[in-house]
Amino acid sequence: MIKPLGIGVVGAGSIGIRGALDHLCLPDVQSRVLLAGVCDPAPGRADAAAQKYGVRRAYPSYEEMLADPAVEAVTLCSPIGLHYEQGLLAVRAGKHVHFNKTMTVTAAEATEIIQEAGARGVKLVASPGQMLRTANLRLRRMIQDGALGRLSWAVTGAAFGSYHEKESVRGGTDPLTNINPSWYWRKPGGGPLYDMTVYGLHTLTGILGPVRRVTAMSGIAVTEREFQGQRYTTDADDNSLVVLDFGDAIFALAHGTVAGSITEFGQPSIFGTKGSIVGLKWNGEPLDYPGKTEGVSPVQLLPHIKDTVHAQMDEAHVFEDVMQLVDLVREGTPTNATAEHARHVVEIIEAGYRAAETGATQDLTTTFTPPEGI
Repeated sequence: MIKPLGIGVVGAGSIGIRGALDHLCLPDVQSRVLLAGVCDPAPGRADAAAQKYGVRRAYPSYEEMLADPAVEAVTLCSPIGLHYEQGLLAVRAGKHVHFNKTMTVTAAEATEIIQEAGARGVKLVASPGQMLRTANLRLRRMIQDGALGRLSWAVTGAAFGSYHEKESVRGGTDPLTNINPSWYWRKPGGGPLYDMTVYGLHTLTGILGPVRRVTAMSGIAVTEREFQGQRYTTDADDNSLVVLDFGDAIFALAHGTVAGSITEFGQPSIFGTKGSIVGLKWNGEPLDYPGKTEGVSPVQLLPHIKDTVHAQMDEAHVFEDVMQLVDLVREGTPTNATAEHARHVVEIIEAGYRAAETGATQDLTTTFTPPEGI
């Protein structure tokens, strides 16, 4: 019998609580996962999380948690700007790593982590695992089989809005409910491209394949944001349009904007000479895909979600990605939530900002192998 994998949760903030701790403490995963550690720099937060969720140990520092042999893997639930440093430290400590989105801020950071992990035999999984969904795998197969004819263009994206300020872990007075979201508005790693558009970019590139070039326009629309009566300067761009070139005159628009969206969250609209795929509709009719059931979302069909309590919980897709790492480490089960795919999406965002700053179209250097469609 394979023993449970000891996981350390890095950051007991919004995703750490709702995407990791809430799920990993439940009875159905105890034969596969041990909540071995949790760390967070906010006073009292790691201790409060350990007590509430039955975590083996709370740590005041990340480095102390990495020194614990019971922590065999980590899920990085920290702000995006910390992922590179924390991911590299984990790899060098021999720990397997799940990266919450976005994997890193730059492609070079992701490459260094991937190379070191490969040299040390460390496993990596990177969110968001959009291509774990049977609906998206079916979309890829349909396009491969010519369902849309000659492809023309596509669009995906997301708007920032005030989603993060309204999460359940905000506005309270104790360490697990007074979590400040202001890092979402600041560099490095803040802004809607890294935080929200990353979902649609993973789906779009998972379906169509790697991007070759990008150009963009970007800026800051809302210069100040407020949380619990305190004002914060916005220094991460919050209004960006990125044009993607897939080659063969196939183009796409990706937006990370302060308001407004024309696509379903995380799902692109794709157009060709024989029709369109808009969200999960093909030429206006609901898409048929493996496991489809009336009233059941694609997230609820994920392998560790279906027929479980997790299907009704927040951030179930994050839990799924963590379990992809668990299965990869314990059983060698391959995953579509690869670091190479995540690195390519990181480069799209990074190059988009660079294109907006310089006015010059940027050639991309990374690639990945998309999954097989079904």
